[in-house]
Amino acid sequence: MSGAKERLAAIVGADRDHACAGVAGDGLCVRALSVAELPSRFGDFLIVAFGTNRDAKGHLAVVRGDVVDGARVPTRLHSECLTGDALGSLRCDCRDQLEAALRRLGTEERGLLLYLRQEGRGIGLINKIRAYELQDQGLDTNQANRALGFADDERDYAIAAHMLATLRVRSVELMTNNPDKIAQLARYGVQVDERIPHVMPSNRHNRLYLETKVRDSGHLMGLRAVPRVAEPEESGAELLRLAK
Repeated sequence: MSGAKERLAAIVGADRDHACAGVAGDGLCVRALSVAELPSRFGDFLIVAFGTNRDAKGHLAVVRGDVVDGARVPTRLHSECLTGDALGSLRCDCRDQLEAALRRLGTEERGLLLYLRQEGRGIGLINKIRAYELQDQGLDTNQANRALGFADDERDYAIAAHMLATLRVRSVELMTNNPDKIAQLARYGVQVDERIPHVMPSNRHNRLYLETKVRDSGHLMGLRAVPRVAEPEESGAELLRLAK
């Protein structure tokens, strides 16, 4: 067993009887449950399963190298997206972000990706498809969420903050375009030393989605910084218009 795996296994062992009031004092307790090796097409990782006292959802830490007690650990918080991550949907940039993060971490001496079960920006899979249906009728992604009675983004990063605390990560370099992730982590006591931009190429199916995130949610990827992927059926004039 490698030194990194031994340290993670020790954390899992110590967490068996763990109980706490949560990083936000709201009673949300998170425990490390198991650790295993994860060889992947992106590199060799360790994977740690976490559970909470709120529901049966599991959350994952994909670990490169030895992150325990580490500072300035390159880190990505990735919220589950079944349609993008698994099915390859072009309506979002989630799979591109996931793969880019894993590809980058696979080249690092150490790093971390937290895979959080917050489908559809926290509204769940079924409501996400309902939101898609409303988007098919002309609403943007935030308008669709509001029409269903949700906020633009329902995600909460208390679980992520607790996972980082359990792994004894002292500070992170966060791969994100989302300022709310930085603000929430800071609120929950996580030190973010640096933001690493994580902008993916757009396509004709997700361009409005990305524009909406910039306009309404303040995501840090000015439209000119979002590269555009040309598709055969799109004319040069149309691409020029969208790039402006």
